[in-house]
Amino acid sequence: MTDKGMEADERPAERRPIRLIIQQPSLRRYRVPVYRELARRDGIDLTVLYGDQAEVGGAEPDGFRGRPVPLSSFRLGGRTLLWHGPQWWAASRRHTDVLLLSWSVNYLSLVPGLIRAKLAGVPTVLWGHGYSKSEHPVRRFIRNLVARLATTLLFYNHTTARQFEREGWNPDRLFVALNALDQDPVQAARADWLSRPDDLRAFQAERGLDRGPVVLFVSRLYEDNRVDLLIDAMAELCEAVPDVRLVVIGSGPAQAALERRACELGVDGRIAMPGAVYGEEQLAPWFLSADVFCYPTNVGLSMLHAFGYGVPVVTSDRTEAQNPEIEALDPGVNGQTYRHGDASDLARVLAEMLNDEAARRKMAEAAHRTATEQFTLENMVDGMVAAVRQAASPRKER
Repeated sequence: MTDKGMEADERPAERRPIRLIIQQPSLRRYRVPVYRELARRDGIDLTVLYGDQAEVGGAEPDGFRGRPVPLSSFRLGGRTLLWHGPQWWAASRRHTDVLLLSWSVNYLSLVPGLIRAKLAGVPTVLWGHGYSKSEHPVRRFIRNLVARLATTLLFYNHTTARQFEREGWNPDRLFVALNALDQDPVQAARADWLSRPDDLRAFQAERGLDRGPVVLFVSRLYEDNRVDLLIDAMAELCEAVPDVRLVVIGSGPAQAALERRACELGVDGRIAMPGAVYGEEQLAPWFLSADVFCYPTNVGLSMLHAFGYGVPVVTSDRTEAQNPEIEALDPGVNGQTYRHGDASDLARVLAEMLNDEAARRKMAEAAHRTATEQFTLENMVDGMVAAVRQAASPRKER
């Protein structure tokens, strides 16, 4: 390695920053602000080594040192297995003081890398969900067995960390970095549009969003997100809330089927599907025109996106069908849940929220506070720093 900071440092350990390497399968745009904030922290000398596969929607390093490293993948027995070189060769004191790795048993390079790090005296942090939406006892056993090779574990939410503690894991090894979005562009776009109420009203009038309450969905149109359930719910919701409109923003393989389903149910006239919309300035007026954000299942960072605009969220009550960000939802406070897979119950919940403006306004205020005060970028990076510092501490302190 020739990057500055990755060569051995001769200064005493107490005087120099912790050389931290983060290995990830890709560099996603929403992660760039996280790494930039982490690189700003005192005592952290950060390098991110990420997979170079274009199809994952990559970004470029900005405000931190990083570079792509080839990620190999192949199919075996219906599973995609991976090999990422940094998990192995970066496990050396020559390169790093702490190695933070993707926590997935699909990496064939993970166990060899963890063993090599342990033999080389390099502390390791495993960062991941700590669970699977398609959980199986064998998968769980292997995942937790691999985790025992790491120095510390870093979770996306407190719920999973507490579960590990209940199962007997040392709490000193368990840390949480609440998954968060960079709210700065969201709040800037929100403030800009709210400062131009005439423009916002014109936007709504042009798209027919000024005639009644609006339910919004924004994400890729995949079957796993069950937007079809939301369209089914519209058939009943239109009876309970006659002027309701549904806006589905996004594109994907399920789009054609969703359009056909809306026509079959006769609700296509109540549904707008403008396709994919990119950029906060373009998305902001859609969010600010919405009364409720509905993500039927598999919700993740989209919840925090909606919360940032002050829009309460409705999603499934089956926690295991969601991503770790479900921890941000407090039913009855900043959103609501419906009975999983039940379109009629989804229609009922949406109708109750849309017909109770006072309760919905309170939820909207709580949703905004959740995104801007609790699930923040700073709090997320605080958790990452804590896990890294604990891993780097002398063994007797751990």
